[in-house]
Amino acid sequence: MLHLRLITPADRTDDVVRLVERTVGTTHLAVFPGAARNPAGDIVMCDVAREAGDELLTGLQRLGIDSTGSIAVENIDLSLSRRADKAEAEAPGEGADAVLWEHLTEATHEESTLSVTYVAFITLATMIAACGVVLDNAILIVGAMAVGPEFGPLAGICTALVRRARLAARSLTALLAGFAFAMLVTVGFTYFMDGVGLFTKVQLEAERPNTNFIYRPDAFSFVVAVLAGAAGTLSLTSSKSGALVGVAISVTTVPAAANAAVACAFTEYHQAWGSTVQLLLNLLGIVLAGTLTLLAQKWFWARQRERAPELG
Repeated sequence: MLHLRLITPADRTDDVVRLVERTVGTTHLAVFPGAARNPAGDIVMCDVAREAGDELLTGLQRLGIDSTGSIAVENIDLSLSRRADKAEAEAPGEGADAVLWEHLTEATHEESTLSVTYVAFITLATMIAACGVVLDNAILIVGAMAVGPEFGPLAGICTALVRRARLAARSLTALLAGFAFAMLVTVGFTYFMDGVGLFTKVQLEAERPNTNFIYRPDAFSFVVAVLAGAAGTLSLTSSKSGALVGVAISVTTVPAAANAAVACAFTEYHQAWGSTVQLLLNLLGIVLAGTLTLLAQKWFWARQRERAPELG
């Protein structure tokens, strides 16, 4: 269940109450006339089943409550109420499958901002991966994958393509600028490590059985990226966010960027090219799968809404 706290102008409260009452899956409606001070107005609170949440939020936005008042949404971890159970049973679909589009847009907006923290994470992840490729250490590669924050901007691009939200430019900037800066720093890091004798060209050119897949892309590179992109998108849109860790260590984005940077520093352009192709294949697969997954979910929930009156 979700809990909504609304601040509504006095002349819109009746419309809001009617919207809440006719939305299937809502309960525990409470109205506090004149309780709000900034902005001035009434406070309306209610609980709604997650699977009906997007419909209610869309209706509230059409009433202009997001611009004239306030819409706050919280997850309810525990609700002991027969009315809540009845509301969940009446709402179409399952809560775990529901997509809250506004929540997704807000989450990807935050994760796809080119902030100091984002740049620091992707740079550190790329440097860790650089150590992994030179040492042929699979554990370091997996660690770098887990640290990398690049799925946020990729999800932002997918969301922008489906929702036409103003996320595309921000997400693309974070993705490209983040990787460019991380790779540039990693080139300098490679020169430093080479200078102190910790990195050598011989290590990079060795067979490296544990990490040579990074600069040898094949059909499976794209297939795995597509599968991971679909899984990551489902994780973001559902309540099962723990799956994102598995997604992060399934795709070869940060390691490919790291291998390309180290290879450029050692003028090993064959590896640099292979790593670049690997990176692009993974990015393309994730964006393609993420976009198609969101489109499928959008279609599925449109069908659920159409079927709801029939089932009722």
